[in-house]
Amino acid sequence: MRTRILVAALAVVLLLAGCSSGGTRDDGRIVLRFQSLAWQQESVEATRELVAEWNAAHPDVRVDYVQGSWDSVHDQLLTSFEGGEAPDIVHDASDDLADFAYGGYLADLTGLLSERLRADIPPRGWETVTFGDGVYGVPFLQEPRVLIANATWLKKSGVRIPTPEHPWSWDEFRRVTKRLGGGGKYGIAWPLKEPVSATLNLSLSAGGRLFHRGADGKVTVRFEEGDEVVPRTVHEQVNTDRSASPGTLGSGGSDTLPGFFAGRYAMVPLGFSYRQQIVQQAPEGFDWQVLPAPAGAGGLTQGVSPQTLSIAEDCAHKEEAAAFLDFLLRPENTVRLALGDWMLPTGRTALADPALRTAEHGWATGTALAGRLRPAPAQTVRGYPEWKDKVATPALQEYYSGAIGLDELRERLEEDGNLVLARYQR
Repeated sequence: MRTRILVAALAVVLLLAGCSSGGTRDDGRIVLRFQSLAWQQESVEATRELVAEWNAAHPDVRVDYVQGSWDSVHDQLLTSFEGGEAPDIVHDASDDLADFAYGGYLADLTGLLSERLRADIPPRGWETVTFGDGVYGVPFLQEPRVLIANATWLKKSGVRIPTPEHPWSWDEFRRVTKRLGGGGKYGIAWPLKEPVSATLNLSLSAGGRLFHRGADGKVTVRFEEGDEVVPRTVHEQVNTDRSASPGTLGSGGSDTLPGFFAGRYAMVPLGFSYRQQIVQQAPEGFDWQVLPAPAGAGGLTQGVSPQTLSIAEDCAHKEEAAAFLDFLLRPENTVRLALGDWMLPTGRTALADPALRTAEHGWATGTALAGRLRPAPAQTVRGYPEWKDKVATPALQEYYSGAIGLDELRERLEEDGNLVLARYQR
């Protein structure tokens, strides 16, 4: 027992030592620690290659690559920030930044970023990382939600194939999935283990916004007509039409792929980056295609929370860290990162690269949707992580499964949700 305790204690010491922030070595060389959340093999390789290229060209400012994980990044960062052990350069997503920015853990980048970088990313991108009067990250990769479809199944059915120029409406989408289903098969499989971001972001297409900021700056939740369209569509597909698989509601996106390949569902709504897994895992000869998500009163508009790069407030060498970000996010380098992650760049120059506009694997469909991506509805809402975990996730899961009705969903999102948010807005 004593041996196990000593080993555990040593592991904690080593972990803390490994998480210590960068600084200046005895030889005068600056060392910056960059925690990356790249996880797909191509993405990790591209990121590591760029770090190595920076180090080769900047011997006096070394960047150390540290591998992080999306699964635990919020809690891990919070612990490291509070313990003064945060990495100098932080990879995250914009919808996770609000509490860190308002908490003083992230540096305001307003005076640190190059004019080239600021001008290349559209204002709607900067909105996702602006909190109060400060800019607390650089949005660099983003992905729309799309429909991945069994092309052979759709062609045989004779349904109209949507395009970004002529998408399905939400009503037409429901009719199509009903037509595609039957005989133990389903027109759609919704992987809604994490239902909140999918629901909120797609609801922008129907005119939903859910979060409303008053003149006093405080946010309240109002579940209005536009907010009902997407959850009601899913609910009816599962519980009324029987055109959506009830068994996938508690699944993650990757969990639906075996059934998709086996012909149990005609379509799966997924993030754009899932195309890489499909290319790697699809059986030989499996014909698939990328379709735009349905459109409503807001057209093809949908919310996104771009991947971001921030600098810790405790970083002792902010200008050098900003110079590394400028290098990493040069257009040609951003294209490499986008291809590695199978996502879209936020920058205009990189997005125009021909490599991201080919018909192969649906790249052209994704880039056609890029101009309709907007900041996710919860982007600047303090307390959103708690609201999502304690209120919205269980309420939406119960509604989609048919356990509660629309009125109870509205009541829980609004009444319980506003109680949570109020604690962050006093």
